[in-house]
Amino acid sequence: MAEPVLAVSDSHSDGEKSTTVVVDTDKPYPTEEEFATLPKVPGHIPWTSWTVALVEFAERFSYYGTTAVFVNFIQRPLPDGSSTGAGKIIQKSGALGMGQRASTGLVMFNSFWSYVTPLAGAYFADQFFGRYLTIQYSICFALVGHCILIISAIPPVIVNPNAAIGVFAVGLIIMGLGTGGFKSNISPLIAEQYKDERPYVRVNKNGKKEIVDPAVTTARIYLYFYLLINIGSLTGSLAMVYAEHYVGFWLSYLLPTMIFCICPIVLFVCKKYYVHSPPTGSVMGKAAKLIGLAFRGKWSINPRTTIKNFKHPDFWERVKPSNIAAADRPVWMTFDDAWVDEVRRGLLACKVFLWYPLYWLAYNQMTGNLVSQANTMALNGVPNDIINNLNPIFIIIVIPIMDFLVYPGLRKAGINFTPIKKISFGFFLSSLAMVSATVTQYYIYKLSPCGSNINARMDTEDCSAPFTVWVQVFPYGLVGLSEVMASITKLEYAYTKAPKNMRSTVQALALLTSALSSALSQALVGLSEDPLLVWNYGSVAVIALFGGIGFWLTFRRADRDEDRLNNLQESNWAPGTDSDVESREGAQVQTVDVKGGEKSAM
Repeated sequence: MAEPVLAVSDSHSDGEKSTTVVVDTDKPYPTEEEFATLPKVPGHIPWTSWTVALVEFAERFSYYGTTAVFVNFIQRPLPDGSSTGAGKIIQKSGALGMGQRASTGLVMFNSFWSYVTPLAGAYFADQFFGRYLTIQYSICFALVGHCILIISAIPPVIVNPNAAIGVFAVGLIIMGLGTGGFKSNISPLIAEQYKDERPYVRVNKNGKKEIVDPAVTTARIYLYFYLLINIGSLTGSLAMVYAEHYVGFWLSYLLPTMIFCICPIVLFVCKKYYVHSPPTGSVMGKAAKLIGLAFRGKWSINPRTTIKNFKHPDFWERVKPSNIAAADRPVWMTFDDAWVDEVRRGLLACKVFLWYPLYWLAYNQMTGNLVSQANTMALNGVPNDIINNLNPIFIIIVIPIMDFLVYPGLRKAGINFTPIKKISFGFFLSSLAMVSATVTQYYIYKLSPCGSNINARMDTEDCSAPFTVWVQVFPYGLVGLSEVMASITKLEYAYTKAPKNMRSTVQALALLTSALSSALSQALVGLSEDPLLVWNYGSVAVIALFGGIGFWLTFRRADRDEDRLNNLQESNWAPGTDSDVESREGAQVQTVDVKGGEKSAM
């Protein structure tokens, strides 16, 4: 049965088109008083979102299952008598024997590459193929990369480190291309399956009014999206580390490739049920031109004047099409005023993301240096590269607690735990994680029989520090909690603040911060060896703390506009559509008196 609606028409005699406001009487829009007083709750997550989450699970299983063994594959040499790299119980697994600095550098390159390529994935999705097809094409690239990694680890190749590293590098690059195209598009796809784009008031089962808020729903979708990411990460890493230790690296690369084949099958079967976003053409170019037009004439040799100009209330209003006379309007300005507001909001999100490279510096320690640190403590039969699974375990436990207890409790108490507060808290938690890693490293050097030269001597001596490796629960657990605050919120913020036809692009820019962090990490590679590892972790702790303080001071006032930004009037413009043609035609017949603000028809 069709839902009842109320249509209100408003016609003008001055040449403007009439506007029609459509109100769903079953889902009434909240009043200002209701926004201020009623609790906000999430809506129902559609089943199609869960299928996208399943695809993400399979992709992350394959990615993290593969990358979990990179450190040992690159850093440590082949065990005596092994042609697969498996160390069994007695020896430590390895393959190329290139050392910790090389392993850290290549792991950081892989991270950098995988987070740069989303820009290309976003471009092709928005410009040519749409999100769905771009994801499928990216999966094909990633599968080719995975197959090449398998070749690098088969016995005839792995016994020749010079050949194996070449094949490995090619596989890494091709897999990164696929990973990037996948990552920038899968995150918007899962949230797009929720169709309600405006908040509405409903009466719950207890007879009380509440606001079903799409922003809260999006936050919940990304909570469980991240939960599936970490279940994939955990199961993939655990299984592949044991495959590496007891069978060999070839199996650690083969099994993830097989699981990855689930992705295209699920997407194909569910294709007709998905909400699809078609390609919209030259949106990125027009957004860049719009931003350039807004900044034109606002620069000054005096920094204070420049900042004042950028914060002026008229900064964006003056570049809206309705405020520019038709004779002066650029030919590329075929969009409407609402799209200018959306671009402004998306630019705010990008400003928020600028601080993230400082956050990811701490996160990146988990994939390299902390794995090596585990190797210098008492393992008691536990593989060193399995300890980092404490991170996804902690996240899997924490996410349901946050969703069912903490966040509802905060909303019920009237505490608005906004995205900016979450992100700031995430920075501080990551700093604490690195403080704990610094303390651990200090005592490793102090108590190890080999002192501060432990990594160079441990192949021939027992240099393990005399305390359990499980002390790493502190850095891994704290980083995990910080991800729930900062990383999930980044996904939510990128989706809710981006223009509808630029969601892949803004998501790619959010991911780019990880690439920038990997580039920054290269500057710290020199500290990733004995006896400098205490300085390595300590430096990252200070940087993350500085990032958290700077982020909070910069955006502490941004949350007051959160509801307004999430509920902007939605633009109807899209390149190459009827609305684009109408905008061009309107640009030719309408003039605007900027001073008076009155419109007249020519």
